[in-house]
Amino acid sequence: MDGIAPPLVTPFDEDGDVDHERLRELVAWVEDRGVDFIAPCGSNSEAELMTAAERAAVVETVADAASVPVVAGTGSPGLKETLQATESAASVGADAALVVTPFYYSFDQSELEAYFTEVADASPIPIYLYSVPAYTDTVIEPETVGRIATHPNVAGMKDSQADIAEFVRTRRRVEDAAFDLLIGSASVLSQALDAGGTGGINALANLYPEHLADVYETHRDDPAAARALNARLVELNTAVTATYGIPGLKWAMRYRGAPAGHSRTPHSPPSDDARDHLEALVDDLRT
Repeated sequence: MDGIAPPLVTPFDEDGDVDHERLRELVAWVEDRGVDFIAPCGSNSEAELMTAAERAAVVETVADAASVPVVAGTGSPGLKETLQATESAASVGADAALVVTPFYYSFDQSELEAYFTEVADASPIPIYLYSVPAYTDTVIEPETVGRIATHPNVAGMKDSQADIAEFVRTRRRVEDAAFDLLIGSASVLSQALDAGGTGGINALANLYPEHLADVYETHRDDPAAARALNARLVELNTAVTATYGIPGLKWAMRYRGAPAGHSRTPHSPPSDDARDHLEALVDDLRT
């Protein structure tokens, strides 16, 4: 997949249940603002706070509502559950699967390579590797990515390290493969595009999809202008990721008028000070 996608937030109602009607509205909201594809059940979707049945239902709703491709998060710590989720996502119309590195236990690079190869062998749809060491404490090394990229059912990777040097190292090792290399941090989207990236799956695309789409489109003809556009987004992106997390992202979305719904326990709402800060940052981008 090329272009920009949100790791789509999951709207929950005040009782903590998935709000499927609002989820459909959110799909239309981000599509109307220029996303190229949608990635439900990722980290910002609170996927790990949902049951397997809930995740499957979310993917089905998104796939049914979307007119753009859907790359569904299906990874779990164990192979069996990952394969079950991937097959389920394929059966309801997902175009590809985003498979996070196995987590909880530690695995070496040879074990990661074997795992992703086995997933790719069995998956009925193409898979994307997902490296997010902030949550999993696991990194897929560039050399490992290069070997996995030769598999015909491995379509690419979402790299959420926000480390451009490592991104470049990975890009060099997949140059000869049909392999989409997507950045996970909106703060360095333009730099990743400079380095040969094909797009981004970015939390900020839930809140300001049109601005990230603008960075992506502008980069084709004017990389310097794209970097300037991207620079305006860094403070807000930091606020809705590292500083205030998913509750802050959802609050900012609601403030902007997006049908984000609520977060699920044990997340808690942002403080008054956090809301004031987020409000000021969102307002700044309106000027």
